Amino acid sequence: MEVRTGRHCVFMLHAHLVFVTKYRKAALSNDMLNSLKSYFEKVCADFDCEIEEFNGEKDYVHLLVNYPPKVSISKLVNSLKGVSSRRLRSDYAKELSKMYWKGVLWSPSYFAGSVGGAPLSVLKQYIEQQQQPL
Repeated sequence: MEVRTGRHCVFMLHAHLVFVTKYRKAALSNDMLNSLKSYFEKVCADFDCEIEEFNGEKDYVHLLVNYPPKVSISKLVNSLKGVSSRRLRSDYAKELSKMYWKGVLWSPSYFAGSVGGAPLSVLKQYIEQQQQPL
């Protein structure tokens, strides 16, 4: 994985995001997943983020996102879920209207986990071993 640079920082930040469909309904088809990937890539480009991996099943999607430190994960998630829900419900209105009548695609909750780098135990040990000034 490459280290990215900003104006005043060097970073390598990754988040694992999981979005689940409302009521855990099996609403997503393979075509919809392909469309979702395209929507997510456009939103990420606006946030100066990159999708490193994307996949999903009928009722959820997984994203591995490389993002800069200036980006708030909650704002990124809100934009990803909002744009993708609107676009998917517009592009696949016939299929999704059978399952969702209130104009909602995603569950309001989501999973976000930080990933990459050294394990926490290694980082703790490294910090503990730093030389303190006398």
